[in-house]
Amino acid sequence: MKKLLLALFVLCAAVQAQAQDKALLERAKAEGKASFYANITAVEPIIKAFTEDTGVKAEYTRISTSKFVATAITEFEAGKLMADVVQAPLPVLELLKEKGVLASYRSPAAAGYPDWASKDDKIQLFGIEYVGLIYNKEKVKPGDVPTRYEDLTLPKWKNQIVMANPANHATTISWLIGLKENVFKSEADWRKFLQGLAANKPMFVSSFGPTPAPVESGEKLIAISMPKYIVTKAPAPLDWARLSQPLMGTPRAIAVTSKAPHPAAARAFVDYWLSKKSMDMLAKDVGEYVLAPGVFPPIDGISKAKVIAIRELSDEEIQKWGAEFKKIFDVK
Repeated sequence: MKKLLLALFVLCAAVQAQAQDKALLERAKAEGKASFYANITAVEPIIKAFTEDTGVKAEYTRISTSKFVATAITEFEAGKLMADVVQAPLPVLELLKEKGVLASYRSPAAAGYPDWASKDDKIQLFGIEYVGLIYNKEKVKPGDVPTRYEDLTLPKWKNQIVMANPANHATTISWLIGLKENVFKSEADWRKFLQGLAANKPMFVSSFGPTPAPVESGEKLIAISMPKYIVTKAPAPLDWARLSQPLMGTPRAIAVTSKAPHPAAARAFVDYWLSKKSMDMLAKDVGEYVLAPGVFPPIDGISKAKVIAIRELSDEEIQKWGAEFKKIFDVK
């Protein structure tokens, strides 16, 4: 009898959810469109699919992480924020939440996500901007591929590493602190690693975006970068180091804005974004590491990797550690 009652309860809940989804979509259609501000790239296929599948037009505006907070808050305080939905690294959305930019919304599409992915009733995590080591598989012998982060300090990698500038690239600064807090057993071990990495004279670039090119060309052999480039740069000779330690990255998050011009369309868009169909597209077409259950990028072995979200650093911490890393790495 209990099993029958449970089955009826689940069925009723499913029917009610479908009715709510249908009603939401009808309101979204009446509003006509959803405006999406994001820092993530290559999402046009999802934008197109949303429009085709729902009949609601989606408009995508890409804003770089460094300009995201200033742009959104300036527009919001002037009463001119056009975004219905915002997507950015978690620290960015936390700042927007503090300023009242975000609305409460728990999407039913996130039901299968890890419990920790629902940051609160305003912010939903959907992925991790995972960082690892990528290398030129045509020039690096299998026996030379790093198995630990500490291997980057070996003399054979001198003048062969490329990484985003540790003095001012926030994600790299957070990643280095993530190593301190999640990988190395002591601060002394971590600082020894930093000194060894610095001694190998890495090539510094402005962000992760330029890191694959020197490795593709063979100018450098290895990069502290994102494994997703194996997908987006194919058929470049890139592979990733299967480390015994976890890969780490900043959580990616999405939220509805508190004064969304199209509130129903905003919620419909978030539901669609978090769906398996959209997460499949992000993982398979863009190489992103997403939190939808059972969805992984088409990168050999990545489904077995341990990927963890690192904590958000405050602006003060970013500035403090950036200044220290500038000295350690002798950034000019």
